Amino acid sequence: MMQAKQFFSSITDTWPFKNMLLLGMEPWMWLKYLPEALAKFFMHCPIDNRIRSMVPPNLYICGDVFIGENVALPPLGSIQGPAYIGDHCILRPSVYIRENVIVGQHCVLGNSCEFKHSILLDHVQVPHFNYVGDSILGTHAHLGAGAILSNVRFDKKEILIKDGNNGLCATGLKKLGAIMGDYTEVGCNAVLQPGTCLFPHCKVYPLSSAKGVIT
Repeated sequence: MMQAKQFFSSITDTWPFKNMLLLGMEPWMWLKYLPEALAKFFMHCPIDNRIRSMVPPNLYICGDVFIGENVALPPLGSIQGPAYIGDHCILRPSVYIRENVIVGQHCVLGNSCEFKHSILLDHVQVPHFNYVGDSILGTHAHLGAGAILSNVRFDKKEILIKDGNNGLCATGLKKLGAIMGDYTEVGCNAVLQPGTCLFPHCKVYPLSSAKGVIT
């Protein structure tokens, strides 16, 4: 059985979701519990203490949204909660964050990038024209320009992942993008097929189409 700790080893003690999104879980289970983790966080976070950085007048924010300290926010974009954005992040123009997104510290969410039902740990860079849906990106993971994390099969069936014995592991999910371990790198205009798992330090070359479990 795959466990999140095989992919992510750099979670800080200050991460407010560490008691719900456990390293002993199968990593895709983090996505199942993501809405519950955010709901629990906002239940204990006062409304008047959720936005801790200066918000430009034309940045659209709605729903439960937490923005940490020293976050560079763009003059144009959309953040639809529930969403959590950690300290010292950079959000660039036309960023689109929509429901159930957790972003760690020191991340880059780039121009014209879309994020949905995903988790980004610290120091993740998603800088240009990317789609990140139903995915988890480990510490220092990086997407090249135009890289896409596909999250739905053509036949809309449940997404299965190969286990270590060449069998198939049921995820219980019909939407699952990529599990990208710490320090993984995906080149420009590459596509990760639904359920792709990249172990730490893996590299996917530009213009590639990757799938399965890559070690």
